[in-house]
Amino acid sequence: MPRALITDIAGIRITAPERSFLRAFDPLGIILFRRNIGDPVQVGDLVASFRDIVGRADAPVMVDQEGGRVARLGEPYWWPGLPPAMIARGGERAAWLAGRLLAHDMASLGIDVTCAPSLDLGLAGMNDVIGDRAFSHDPDRVSGLGAAFIDGLDAGGVQATIKHMPGHGRVIEDPHHRLPRVDTDLAVLREQDFVPFRRLAASPFGMVAHVVYTAIDSRNPASASPEVIRRIIRGELGFDGVLMTDAIDMEALSGPHEARARSCIAAGIDVVMHCNQPLEVRERVAAATPELAGDALERVVKAAAARRSPQPGFDPCTARAELARLVATP
Repeated sequence: MPRALITDIAGIRITAPERSFLRAFDPLGIILFRRNIGDPVQVGDLVASFRDIVGRADAPVMVDQEGGRVARLGEPYWWPGLPPAMIARGGERAAWLAGRLLAHDMASLGIDVTCAPSLDLGLAGMNDVIGDRAFSHDPDRVSGLGAAFIDGLDAGGVQATIKHMPGHGRVIEDPHHRLPRVDTDLAVLREQDFVPFRRLAASPFGMVAHVVYTAIDSRNPASASPEVIRRIIRGELGFDGVLMTDAIDMEALSGPHEARARSCIAAGIDVVMHCNQPLEVRERVAAATPELAGDALERVVKAAAARRSPQPGFDPCTARAELARLVATP
């Protein structure tokens, strides 16, 4: 069985040491970054090489492709998308078109999972780590736009990852650098922040935030909190998809990276994401991460079975023109 790990690659090709690493540890999948992106032929070859090395044609290949400032695929070969806050101007039809257009590019390369959409609320006065990555401050509007975006992705043959569970919109610090704490009452979180995640809980993948929610667990970030994962995300929100961490190399977490991986898995995470580290650190994390088993394995198998081919007859030029008209509407 593959390990409960999403890892990464250093460059545009898989090196000999990385091939040995992938063969030895068999991570579930990889995530691509801009450093991995050259031209369409190169990216397609990289994706195919990874799957050939691990011997699994359905091994997920992921990318952060939200649109706007979080887009690893961009010009001149791919449409970089629009910020979700701009997409919201055009309503749910615009959100569907944006998801479908992004999926068109990803699927052409063999990328089958995107770490999008963000279902976090865009709240005034908070850290800009979310900012225009949020569709709206309104939970109902986020839910509707997020659902349309996911439907567009699905029509294009790419699976969504809803993030950052159970809600990242209230942080005043960036978890890439420090561990944020949210002191909002649980009743408010339930009435607002949790709403989009509860309504879109049928999504195949979900990503958990490195944020402490003091009303639930005052000590542990959500990604390493059994209370948040088991009671809130699995229980109250009803999410039964593949639950991943945000990247555990972020400075919001402390301690050796392999210890971070173990604590997240122990808390109930299905799959750990680990990126941007030297090969020897990746090896230690992989060695500390178990093979998929039990409920986690069942969820991964279920997600793989739900993937579908892009629906035919899609014209990206026509779709981009329609989307541009929609978002230009006052």
